[in-house]
Amino acid sequence: MDSFATTSFPVLTTLLATAVAALLILLLIRRRFLVHSTKKLNYPPSAVQDLSHSYTFGNYVYTVDPANVEYILKLNFSNYGKGDFNYDILRDLLGDGIFVVDGDKWRQQRKIAIFEFSTKVLRDYSSRVFKDSASELSGIISKLASCNQMLDIKDLFMKYALDSIFKVGFGIELGVLSGLEEGKRFSDAFDEASCHIMCRYFDIFWKVKRFLNIGSESKLKKNVQLLDDFVHAVISRKTKQLAEQGQDCLEKEDILSRFLVEKEKPSNGIDDKYLRDIILNFMSAGRDTTAGTLSWFFYMMCRHPHMQDKIAREVRSTIKIQEGEGKVKML
Repeated sequence: MDSFATTSFPVLTTLLATAVAALLILLLIRRRFLVHSTKKLNYPPSAVQDLSHSYTFGNYVYTVDPANVEYILKLNFSNYGKGDFNYDILRDLLGDGIFVVDGDKWRQQRKIAIFEFSTKVLRDYSSRVFKDSASELSGIISKLASCNQMLDIKDLFMKYALDSIFKVGFGIELGVLSGLEEGKRFSDAFDEASCHIMCRYFDIFWKVKRFLNIGSESKLKKNVQLLDDFVHAVISRKTKQLAEQGQDCLEKEDILSRFLVEKEKPSNGIDDKYLRDIILNFMSAGRDTTAGTLSWFFYMMCRHPHMQDKIAREVRSTIKIQEGEGKVKML
């Protein structure tokens, strides 16, 4: 018995040390990949980069060639589906939304979205929402500037975009810019859930952690539950309002109300879970792209200050607002 204990102890120690070393190597590879991905952004227009992930057993090709992008996203889009691998990783947060699914579900959502987004009612409504949010954002920036305080412009743009997208999507005020507690909880949960979901691409143990409900997967589950409770409460509230106000589609401005009208048509096969997925995908795409574009635009203006006056004149000319008019002075 003593001999067995003496023999097994070094073996267990060796196995444990090997496991720890393997985990450290995986973490270093992950960190190296993240740093490498963020630093290698100065590709020539025609460049591609192939990255082999030995720790996820997958290969990835990154391209910034406009011709490649057009071919993948437009000319031969059907050949470049998301696939089961991406669906398995993303579905806990994005469900069966348009950025996760392929085939008939993707085509159905795209068809409905194209019709809804092309309506004048929704275009006019979204324009009003973004202008109102921009006015609030301008006030916040002006106040900070008058006090000579530094600000995180990307963070403000993320809040601005989320408030605007949420109002367009659900027809209610989230209040992230104004600091409402409910809005902050939703925003934080959405950010954390998105981060944990993306980490699955680098974590070979995420399914084990999900099964055991530990670590990042436990946090993801809690954040997704918070998002689900919030969104389903909004859907329930909107459904009651729709029943009380009637089914006149022309009076429905936000996307959720318009999809609730579509839900009444049996041929569409839309339920509350599907609505939740559609709206969260819309929010995820709209917020990040809007905030990222605005942040980069202002960064470039700061890098090239001689262009600021020209841009300001062009904006005033385009929106037909003369200097000194209106509540918000553009730029």
